[in-house]
Amino acid sequence: MTESNKWMVMVTVTASALLLYILAPVLMPFIIAAVLAYISDPLVDRLEARKLPRTLAVVTVFVGLSLIAVLTLLVLIPMIERQVDVFAQKLPSYINLIQSRLLPHIYQFFGVSETDVQLFDLKSSLQDYWNTAGGFTQNALASVSRSGLAFAGLIANLLLIPVVTFYLLRDWDHLVNRVNELIPRRSQPVVARLARESDEVLGSFLRGQMMVMMVLAAIYSIGLSIVGLDLAVLIGLTAGLISFVPYLGFIVGILFAGIAVFVQFQDVLHLGYIAIVFGIGQAFEGMILTPLLVGDRIGLHPVAVIFAVLAGGQLFGFIGVLLALPVAAVIAVILRYLHERYMESGLYGSE
Repeated sequence: MTESNKWMVMVTVTASALLLYILAPVLMPFIIAAVLAYISDPLVDRLEARKLPRTLAVVTVFVGLSLIAVLTLLVLIPMIERQVDVFAQKLPSYINLIQSRLLPHIYQFFGVSETDVQLFDLKSSLQDYWNTAGGFTQNALASVSRSGLAFAGLIANLLLIPVVTFYLLRDWDHLVNRVNELIPRRSQPVVARLARESDEVLGSFLRGQMMVMMVLAAIYSIGLSIVGLDLAVLIGLTAGLISFVPYLGFIVGILFAGIAVFVQFQDVLHLGYIAIVFGIGQAFEGMILTPLLVGDRIGLHPVAVIFAVLAGGQLFGFIGVLLALPVAAVIAVILRYLHERYMESGLYGSE
C-alpha cells in the first residue's frame, strides 16, 4: 500500500466516524434494519435453495418474523408492566432489608457510622415518585405525546425499520456483490478472507448469541415463576438479555432474584430454589447452548466485551452500543490477521 493510499484510508475512516457521530439520531432505524436483514438473510437463502423466488422468500421470512415479534410483544409488555408496578410497591421493602440486614455488616466491616449512610430519604422519595408516576407504559406514552413532533418522529422511525429491512433483505446479495466489485483485484483475496472470517464471527454473535440470550431469558423466567417469585419475568429477562457478557447475567440475576425472593418469602429454602434455577441455566448454557449456537468463533474476551460496549456508548450513544460488539468482533479478526502476518514476517525472527 502506497503512502497516498494509507492517507486515503485514514481520511476515509476518520470521515466515516465523524459522519456516524453527526448522523447518529437519523441512522438508528437503518442500523436496526441492517442488523435484522443480516440475521434473516440465511433463512431467505435456504428458501431460495428450495427454488423459491427471492422476493417471495423475503416476504415469507419477513411475515413470519413480524408475527413472532408482534405476538411476543403483546404477551411480554403487559407482563413486564405489571411486574414493574410490583417492583415499585416492593422497593421500600428492599430498602428496609438492605438497611436492617446488609448495612450493619457493612458498617462493622468498614468501621462506618450508621448516621453516615441513611436510606430513609431515598425510600420516601421513591415512594412519592412511584405514587405519582403510575404505570411506566402510560407514563412514557404521556411524556412522548406532549410533543407532537417527537411522537411523529418516533412513529416514523418505527415504521421505517420494517420497510428498510424488507428492501435490504431483498437486495442483500446484490449489495454484497456491488461492494465486492469496489475492492481492488490485487487486495481481493485478503479482503475476501477477512470478510469471510468476520461473517463467521458476526453470524456467531448476532444469530447464535441472541438465541442464547432469548433461551436463557425463557429458562430463568419460567424457573423463577415455578419458584413463585413475583418479579420472575422482569428478573429473568434482565438476566437473559445481559448474558452476552459471560457470567454477568448469572451474577446479576441470582443477586436480584435472591434479594427479591428473600423479601417475598423470608426463608432460606427459596434461596436454594433460586440457586438451582440459575445453576440449571448456567449448565444448560455452557454444555448445550453456547457450543451448539455460538461455538468458539467469536474470540472476544469478557473484558473486551465490556470495554467495547462502554466505549461505544460513550462515543456514539445508543447507536454506539448497538454497533460496539459487531465492530469489536471485526477488529478482532483484523488484529488476528495482523498478528499472523507479523509472526510470519522477518521482524518477528530478527535479532
